[in-house]
Amino acid sequence: MPPPATAPYDGELLRSLLRLSREIPHFEPPCYFLRRLFSSISRKARLLSVVFEDLLRDAVCNGEIDLPRSASLCFREILVVLQRFKALLGDCATRSRMLLLLQSESVANDFYELTLDLSTLLDILPLPELRISDDVRDIVDLLRRQCRRSAPSVDPALRGEILAMIREIEQEVVPDVSRLAAIFDKLGLDGTRSCRNEIECLEREIGDRVSEKWTASMIALVGVVRYGKCVLYGASTPRSDSSIGKLAFADSDPAVPPDFRCPISLELMRDPVVVASGQTYDRDSIAKWIAAGHSTCPKTGLALAHSNLVPNKALRNLICAWCREQNIPLEGLEPNKASPAATTSCANKAALEATRMTAAFLVKKLASSPTTETANRVVYELRQLAKAGSDNRAFVAEAGAIPLLLIFLSSEDSSLQLNAVTALLNLSILEANKKRIMHADGGIEAIVHVLANGATWRAKENAAATLLSLSSIHAYRRRLGRNLRIVAELVVLASKGPSSTKKDALTAILSLAGDRENIPRLVEGGVVESAFAAVSTTDVAEEAVAVLAALAKRGAAAAVLEAEGSIAKLVGVLRCGSDWARENAAAALVLLCRRVGDAAIPQLAMVSGIEWVIWELTGSGTVRGRRKAAALGRIYRRWLAAIEEADRMARYPSTQS
Repeated sequence: MPPPATAPYDGELLRSLLRLSREIPHFEPPCYFLRRLFSSISRKARLLSVVFEDLLRDAVCNGEIDLPRSASLCFREILVVLQRFKALLGDCATRSRMLLLLQSESVANDFYELTLDLSTLLDILPLPELRISDDVRDIVDLLRRQCRRSAPSVDPALRGEILAMIREIEQEVVPDVSRLAAIFDKLGLDGTRSCRNEIECLEREIGDRVSEKWTASMIALVGVVRYGKCVLYGASTPRSDSSIGKLAFADSDPAVPPDFRCPISLELMRDPVVVASGQTYDRDSIAKWIAAGHSTCPKTGLALAHSNLVPNKALRNLICAWCREQNIPLEGLEPNKASPAATTSCANKAALEATRMTAAFLVKKLASSPTTETANRVVYELRQLAKAGSDNRAFVAEAGAIPLLLIFLSSEDSSLQLNAVTALLNLSILEANKKRIMHADGGIEAIVHVLANGATWRAKENAAATLLSLSSIHAYRRRLGRNLRIVAELVVLASKGPSSTKKDALTAILSLAGDRENIPRLVEGGVVESAFAAVSTTDVAEEAVAVLAALAKRGAAAAVLEAEGSIAKLVGVLRCGSDWARENAAAALVLLCRRVGDAAIPQLAMVSGIEWVIWELTGSGTVRGRRKAAALGRIYRRWLAAIEEADRMARYPSTQS
């Protein structure tokens, strides 16, 4: 007689139940206050696995799996309950410990409700209809009793203790170290690695709006964990040079794509906008630039026809998508969604005070003449603290970190030197810190020392980026430009460094070129030759051509033209450069033709196919590129017309009258 049609389904059902009941006990409780819940579920799952094993063993012996319909329906529901148990256990394993602590009552109730569902299903399970041994029937009875006795057990004392600590920190009370250690021990935060993972997990949950109810507390707890990590376990071990980024999100993995960073702040753009020159900046940064009285584009140095800021929605959407892929909090990015972190961070005094305490603790430790290894750990921690947020940068600087960091710029330890210059770079983003660095004794000299004698290219390029950050203020740009050593070392980096170093050096030179007073020193320092040498390097061609355009605009057009093959190289960029490189090359050519036209235009005319190149850019370039190409075309045609007229007059002088 053939087996019933339901037999294959019942067999698969029992095998799925057995597999799930064996998987559930492997989940480890992330912290001590969930151990009882996890252990209770694990015990029940192990007992259930014995029942399913017995049913499958009996089926193997009898050659078929044929469950009664009522039992099959009941087992299907048990399968759903076990799947929900597994999902809940997995969710607990991925959450931050602090959020689990805050949500402990809710989590306990979820476990309790599932246990009640399992109890009900075991009560209606038709045991007499199943072919199981008496021992297994006793196991089912034991399971029933255990499920009936279950209760939503949770110890609220620990949660109350951590919330009380948050309130104390809000009142600027420094947490007792022994008490903090006891809490961290119960949460399983037993070292710098676990604390760092906890901070990252909390920040991700805040950005993803996992729990609106507890957002303010979670923000405060980020500061508490960061403070506890430093006080209890010391500073983190610095990562290798290859994994150390320069700024903000670039300071962690993954690195922020360069196109997503604001050219002014060097941070991830939250609200990208386009200015009249066609360049994109973060709204806050460019608004401050314009409010300070500037009427030029910070990146290209060209005059802005108007101060309108047009939202770059396409780039904003790309940044949002990238942040979601990399699990980076979308603070202030997603349209029509105010981030909880953004709306509560200012009001969350506990978070600010915890960060202030952390900065003060680290700076105090750094000032106590630590060993090189300890100093490296502390400086790395300060770099991490200063990588994002104006408040963090202010607290670190106010604690007195900048003079101490400057000392380590001359360290013979390459890792310590790199961490110190990167920390200064991160701090320099805050305008108040720019003043502190510029006015610190030996501050600029220390940065120039790294620029010239840095142990690694990364340290040198971070020193160049620090100078770029400082030069965003006009008075400092002029002061930096007067330092001939700065100009000379930037030229060396732009000529000999790897692509990333060349890019930072050329960008710093471009910023210095924003002040007309600096132009003669830049020309004398060899900037023109260095920029033309970099034009052929694809990775830095944009910055190199922008430097040449800025020099031509501010009185150095003759020097640019005198460089060997200048016109031909700029036309080469017009042919095959990026959109931004092409528009700057066109701008440079227009400036050369207008200011030293007698020497420049004949050279332009000698370039094969120049008319086609200009026409092609007029139709396919950026808005500014098309405008500059059209201007270049008009200049070229007027020159041709003048040449033809002069030739005609020379041939037919009698027609002059």
